Amino acid sequence: MTNDSDAIPPRENGLRAFLTLGQFLREDKWFPQQIADTYVYRMGFAGRNAQVTCLAAILVDAEQLLFYVIAPDKAPEDKRAAVAEYITRANYGLRIGNLEMDFADGEVRYKSSLDFREETLTPRMIKNTIYPAVQAMDLYLPGLKSVIDEDQPPAEAIVEVQESIKPEPGDS
Repeated sequence: MTNDSDAIPPRENGLRAFLTLGQFLREDKWFPQQIADTYVYRMGFAGRNAQVTCLAAILVDAEQLLFYVIAPDKAPEDKRAAVAEYITRANYGLRIGNLEMDFADGEVRYKSSLDFREETLTPRMIKNTIYPAVQAMDLYLPGLKSVIDEDQPPAEAIVEVQESIKPEPGDS
């Protein structure tokens, strides 16, 4: 934490953070594209299970980083209750970020965020915010797809995801 005499004004710190975010994304080969007249970058990410769209935003005045990983398909209206149950089951126990769904259009996304108020946003902080998000979305996508496409009960889909991450006997 900085002391009051060394404090950077919030807007200046937020603007500096946006530049740091862009530099990190370019150097880490995310190939970001700034959305016109915003402090938001759009990029793609190819996981094991799907190609997803990501949005990285700096709320300049609030000094916050928001990172969204958007599922490739929206939940149809008749599946949204099941998807909401799946998301709730998936979120229980998640340490960094969460899944969320827009009930209006069925968009499912993973959100990770960081409040860097009165701190300098660093590349390590950015990496520790965005990588868990893309990894979690990639992990939970197969279950999400099975709930939507195959009418698998959400509880069963979560069990399958959780079993896929359990270490094999003898692994350490």
